[in-house]
Amino acid sequence: MDVFFRDFFSDPVLFLSFGFLGIVIGLCLFFVYFFIKKVHDDKTPN
Repeated sequence: MDVFFRDFFSDPVLFLSFGFLGIVIGLCLFFVYFFIKKVHDDKTPN
């Protein structure tokens, strides 16, 4: 397991790939939360 972390932090391609993947997943989760909140708080005309 020690070798994995050493390789992970020393290889910029692997580090940035997981970093950008984390950013993309974070944005997806934010937009899912945002749209669910907007739909839940929507006022429909009577």
